[in-house]
Amino acid sequence: MARPWDTLERVTRPEGELALRRRGERDFLIAIDNRVLMTSAAHRSEQALAECACLELATAARPRVLLGGLGMAYTLRAALDLLPSTAELVVCEIEPAVVRWCRGPLAPLTAAATEDPRVRVREEDVGAAIARAARPKAHAFDAIALDLFEGPRGTRSEVDHPLYGEAALRRMRRALRPGGVLALWSEEPARGFERRAVAAGFSLEIRRVGRGGRRHVVYGLHPSRGPDASTAQRGVSKRRQGR
Repeated sequence: MARPWDTLERVTRPEGELALRRRGERDFLIAIDNRVLMTSAAHRSEQALAECACLELATAARPRVLLGGLGMAYTLRAALDLLPSTAELVVCEIEPAVVRWCRGPLAPLTAAATEDPRVRVREEDVGAAIARAARPKAHAFDAIALDLFEGPRGTRSEVDHPLYGEAALRRMRRALRPGGVLALWSEEPARGFERRAVAAGFSLEIRRVGRGGRRHVVYGLHPSRGPDASTAQRGVSKRRQGR
């Protein structure tokens, strides 16, 4: 007989009740409005997201990475394991309770990733950090990784989305250093988002994570080069299967 879940804490969010639950010593889940967002038992897509954003930065001198969404800190842990000791990781998490959980009961799952000296946690919307980095002469990022709720949905209603819309994608492109990468987690393929990304001047790498059943998607967006980057790579899409 499976052991029942114990609720450690609940907080009210506009989307519904956000709850941290535990079963045993190391089995956790985070749910919103009784829908499971993430569990400690399955985090392959978080590893894939970190690899997409940080793998090529392993030998960089002083890489600077922005992570939007803390979750259980698995993406942060994987990024830290890939990056050099000189790296700077800025983590934006809008919900203070999630930060508190990652510094408390969830910390043993990731060897206290939030306490690594390379990490700066900001309790703010990641869109604000992106907007600052996109300004002229601002301190841009070598990689931006977004792991937020459902990710891009690809629907017509997201054309003006603050993170996945056309203007937002161009803003994120400006927030990246030359050769930088934008990595995004998505619950499912988002064809409309893919078209907007190409129109905003990105080439695409698409990775399906896992085997069989419902498989999440990790998008790797690379700024195109050339005098007219918004159209230079129009229609380019590289697809790769995940593990």
